[in-house]
Amino acid sequence: MSQLVLTIGPAHTLRQAARMMSERHIGAAVVADQEHAGIGILTERDILNSVAAGEDPDAELVAQHRTEDLTYATPDWTLEDAASAMMRGGFRHLVVLEDHDVAGLLSMRDIVRCWTSVDAVKPAVATSA
Repeated sequence: MSQLVLTIGPAHTLRQAARMMSERHIGAAVVADQEHAGIGILTERDILNSVAAGEDPDAELVAQHRTEDLTYATPDWTLEDAASAMMRGGFRHLVVLEDHDVAGLLSMRDIVRCWTSVDAVKPAVATSA
């Protein structure tokens, strides 16, 4: 789980959000809106879908593309619990809450990284037959 979570506002444009996510090499950001109860999430897929639909990333706001109906995890969830929730819900990022505060963001990549040996992560060497 990443404990350094990018938090953005609903009034950011998709380009601003994409730039911040790209600079940090992350695929999702938590969306906090003081005028709206709860938190949301914006993922790289949300941005991709908007651009693919021909929308202008300089005009589209995060508020129009965030997901608000989230499944939340708590720090005591196992990796199996988290992976199961992600598979059931069809999402790749899980916000972890502790006492109603964001404690971190868990991605499918984080889970795979924990379940994969270091040897499996090494790049394959191309061979010609």
